[in-house]
Amino acid sequence: MEGSVLTKIVLPLALFAIMLGMGLSLIPADFRRVMRFPKAVAAGMLFQLVALPVLGFVVVHLFRMEGALGVGLIALALCPGGTTSNMISFLSKGDVALSITLTAIVSIVTPFTIPLVLVPTMDAMMGSGQHIQLPIGQTIVQLLAITVLPVGIGMLIRNKAPKAATKSEGAVRILSVVFLFAVIAGIMKQTWAELPGFFAQTGLAALTLNATSMAVGFFGAQLLKLSKKQAITIGIEVGIQNGTTALLVTSTLLANPTMSIAPAIYSLIMFATGAVFGVLVNLGKTREGGASPA
Repeated sequence: MEGSVLTKIVLPLALFAIMLGMGLSLIPADFRRVMRFPKAVAAGMLFQLVALPVLGFVVVHLFRMEGALGVGLIALALCPGGTTSNMISFLSKGDVALSITLTAIVSIVTPFTIPLVLVPTMDAMMGSGQHIQLPIGQTIVQLLAITVLPVGIGMLIRNKAPKAATKSEGAVRILSVVFLFAVIAGIMKQTWAELPGFFAQTGLAALTLNATSMAVGFFGAQLLKLSKKQAITIGIEVGIQNGTTALLVTSTLLANPTMSIAPAIYSLIMFATGAVFGVLVNLGKTREGGASPA
């Protein structure tokens, strides 16, 4: 019963709160920024929507993660960034405006891409008869309701009552983090007996995916001659994922606790690696300027 309450009630509410908080911080100009700085936004979307899932498949193959554990890591790699990536981008002296724009746009795209990629992935890694079915159309609707709808509500509140939105934004963000850690703790309690083995199987893989994705995003953006602030942000957006979305898919929609292990471990690791990344990229002299026209 406790596990059911966690996955069926607490987790969807947690994700709804996170996305509502994101909406409270957004204004229409955040979406118009795509037209002003198309190169930076396009690069960020390419690395996050294409490079990150590819890296996920590579890591799963290299570490021989079979079945549900591997699917869980792929599910995480298919998820967008979140308010955590916006916060880490700010602390790391990245381009916060670009971070917010990428998070918002990718969060709207991923309700469609997650089921479209995850269903054939489960068939390939687990066999079509060995996993709970994930109806693509129904899953898209559910993800839109729990991710895109609260963003729209938050933006509406921001538009109609900007002072109230500003005051509540911080509280909602704190509650979101508390919810995330509560969900992770609940999942670990459910799988406590197998946890040491799961950590051994997924810990290094999750760390590898996290570190590699941030490096690919950062150095890839620099190769495209984006500013260092933009490169920092893209590295963070690619490496810091909305673990709550992944946990919603694996724990609530698929009801598979084993699939939730990799996203849970990744969600814990990314706070530490995000801090290390922020320190490392600021050791040298940061090139002046934030988002600049492509």
